Amino acid sequence: MVTANSFGSRGVLDVAGTSYEIFRLGAVEGAQKLPFSLKVLLENLLRTEDGANITADHVRALAGWNPEAEPDTEIQFTPARVIMQDFTGVPCVVDLATMREAVAELGGDPKRVNPLAPAEMVIDHSVQIDVFGNAGALERNMEIEYQRNGERYQFLRWGQTAFDDFKVVPPGMGIVHQVNLEYLARTVMTREVTGADGQKVVRAYPDTCVGTDSHTTMVNGLGVLGWGVGGIEAEAAMLGQPVSMLIPRVVGFRLSGSIPAGATATDVVLTITEMLRRHGVVGKFVEFYGEGVAEVPLANRATIGNMSPEFGSTAAMFPIDEVTLEYLRLTGRPAENVALVEAYAKEQGLWHDPSTEIRFSEYLELDLSTVVPSIAGPKRPQDRVALTHAKEQFRKDLANYVHAVDDDALDEALDETFPASDVPAMTAPLVASAASPGRGRPSRAVPVSMTDGREFELDHGAVTIASITSCTNTSNPSVMLAAALLARNAVEQGLSSKPWVKTSVAPGSKVVTDYYDRSGLTPYLEKLGFFIVGYGCATCIGNSGPLEDEISSAISAHDLTVAAVLSGNRNFEGRINPDVKMNYLASPPLVVAYALAGTLDFDFEHDPLGLDAEGNGIFLRDIWPSPAEVQAVIDSSIDQEMFTSSYGSIFEGDERWRALPTPAGDTFAWDPASTYVRRPPYFEGITAVPEPVGDIAGARVLVMLGDSVTTDHISPAGSFKSDTPAGRYLLEHGVQRRDFNSYGSRRGNHEVMIRGTFANIRLRNRLLDGVEGGFTRDFTQTGGPQTYIYDAARNYAIAGTPLVVLAGREYGSGSSRDWAAKGTALLGVRAVIAESYERIHRSNLIGMGVLPLQFRQGENAAALGLSGTETFSVEGITALNGGSIPDTVRVTAVPEEDGEPVSFDAVLRIDTPGEADYYRNGGILQYVLRQLVG
Repeated sequence: MVTANSFGSRGVLDVAGTSYEIFRLGAVEGAQKLPFSLKVLLENLLRTEDGANITADHVRALAGWNPEAEPDTEIQFTPARVIMQDFTGVPCVVDLATMREAVAELGGDPKRVNPLAPAEMVIDHSVQIDVFGNAGALERNMEIEYQRNGERYQFLRWGQTAFDDFKVVPPGMGIVHQVNLEYLARTVMTREVTGADGQKVVRAYPDTCVGTDSHTTMVNGLGVLGWGVGGIEAEAAMLGQPVSMLIPRVVGFRLSGSIPAGATATDVVLTITEMLRRHGVVGKFVEFYGEGVAEVPLANRATIGNMSPEFGSTAAMFPIDEVTLEYLRLTGRPAENVALVEAYAKEQGLWHDPSTEIRFSEYLELDLSTVVPSIAGPKRPQDRVALTHAKEQFRKDLANYVHAVDDDALDEALDETFPASDVPAMTAPLVASAASPGRGRPSRAVPVSMTDGREFELDHGAVTIASITSCTNTSNPSVMLAAALLARNAVEQGLSSKPWVKTSVAPGSKVVTDYYDRSGLTPYLEKLGFFIVGYGCATCIGNSGPLEDEISSAISAHDLTVAAVLSGNRNFEGRINPDVKMNYLASPPLVVAYALAGTLDFDFEHDPLGLDAEGNGIFLRDIWPSPAEVQAVIDSSIDQEMFTSSYGSIFEGDERWRALPTPAGDTFAWDPASTYVRRPPYFEGITAVPEPVGDIAGARVLVMLGDSVTTDHISPAGSFKSDTPAGRYLLEHGVQRRDFNSYGSRRGNHEVMIRGTFANIRLRNRLLDGVEGGFTRDFTQTGGPQTYIYDAARNYAIAGTPLVVLAGREYGSGSSRDWAAKGTALLGVRAVIAESYERIHRSNLIGMGVLPLQFRQGENAAALGLSGTETFSVEGITALNGGSIPDTVRVTAVPEEDGEPVSFDAVLRIDTPGEADYYRNGGILQYVLRQLVG
């Protein structure tokens, strides 16, 4: 594409004798004072200006950005590349394969369905922790992974050969965001293009990306603008469609001071998450600035960027500076690339200069010296608790999970109350009621005998999972080595992990193993049970694997409320493990500490972890490594060769990967017997011209939900049981229970995923009282009896009844999970009416042809007196056929029995003309398909 170049910004940058074509920001008035992230967007517009979709007016609007204004100007952002993980990536490739067939059916060339921007997938979400606590865990878990997922992996190998510019990182190599940070990210991209004079030139431009995972923002720490999108948006981006967005507000976050001894980067990010979630940054960019930025190591920047979805922002950017260059060198990036990054950033005003005046929409500040050790939980990342208050807060939160005890038991327990300094034992009797957490806690000590001879008692609050896992922290040597040093100190003091704790380490890359081995710390972690179990997302995505049978049975039989502690970014209800109700995020060293303690009912300041030979208490402070010691081990254990060696053969895979049969052909040969990969129904009956959109009449409520419903609630990723609709489907198709795998691994099969929509075991549908799980009322039946949500939706479909969803605030928070929207659409839901949305899910709903409506300020289902048993109509949608986007539509709810109808205006959350086009076409994929054929 030849750029219009209205501002005369096209020029040449010479770097060590090599010439690059660039588009200079200095050619546009106002560019100098823009935030770093908006400068990247401005360059994107200059480079892709075509006079039609992207015009000089768009460039002027961005250069003249008013930081005080509310977003109202749409721009088209063209990401340089797309990155995927396999849970969300498999359905992407399934959709592209299906689209090729649909293009052919409409008379087009199927090869036009091909990535126009580099697309890379890292298979990291499928490894499960079936085996742990021994030296053979890694190898055995890999074997099981291939047994479970061989069919999916063959399909991905087909995609790698069928599509151009599509690369796959095989299983066992690392976590997508760490691989992106350490290897795939370019910071400044280069690509050969045809110049204005028709000659081939090498163009340099900022590395930008969208990813099919919320935590794509981790690469923001490297100065790369990128964020998570739904798989359907990523597919469109791969096919050359720009991302439609409003010029955002940008929150300036000033960092000062330094992290005190005892605190970690994890504690910093939990503090920032709490601050920004409270401030409100949904739909905004966050950008870090100030003198303190230079003091933040790159790994810490990445940790902060990673958690952007948890505080709700679109991106959380750090600028390019000398710290960036040092990291690029350390991780083995070519010298010419590092030189280009420096020269380009300085030429374009993208180099961090604290003295430069930058305007922001809002301002926040954190003095890093005020950060204290913390955990977050028991079910949301923003619910930070200072470690010194963790025991007290746990007891308060336990009241929400454990039924109050009878008075006789309470009186008996209060006679035996322990002083605060006593070591809390798992065998401790009940010491107070749930209603009186300040004086103690409910207790239900259950004896457990293991087949290997271990005997112990489980109680409420037992830490049954302690996992060093996820992209957030396993990329950060400071916290990973702190965990290993703490393990060494604990072993030398004679401490050990409690026998009921499932311990694991799932690093983000093999570099972690290298520096653990070089530092000599691996044996100490293993002595505490922290063996390497895999290189993948693991516990954080819900692949924690089953608890040991005896422990699981005791939890189930006695309704114990047990806990998981993980160094991840997500701890939503029902996500980590079906047996575990309370989940806490913590730094890697605190994960080890909680394995030693064995319970959340523990005060690390006053409760000893054990006794030394003289009978003196051993406290956490006695084994906590100093920052100087951690840094010394980093300096002596990590070098460039580790990265170049680890990533030298990253795309080759092991013998298992290379031995997989690879299907051939431009289109995929679907296996009708497959339960993993099936042709989805999105394009069935598609016409070259879309039918006009219509209003909604006679709709019923499928589910009525409260606040903070996540995409995990809507489309869980973890395991499921035989008696669920998804389980029944697999059994009917000859799949044994042991081979169910997970919802995440079955995302290439829409039949499983429809049945898994709204199937989270912790979902609370307000159409029912006191019921958790994927259930609703079926109003096609007399009296509206309780049934599975999938079964009710099927009955509604037979009856021709459209469906709606009612929800509260922050609907669809969490993962960028396209199946949360796909499943919603395929169940027959035409509209969602919520108090507010998280960015990605709202966009995904539109991308699947589902209308996102929002209650007006101060209104919600309860305030309007809606019970969810009404019949709904939505009027005013047809205005979209005329090309306009109405601000509101009219919703009317007619009670099932006698009563006055309730009518109200709902805000139509189609925010841009591009989104309106997607909705009119029935979804983004249908829109792209018609564009390709047209």
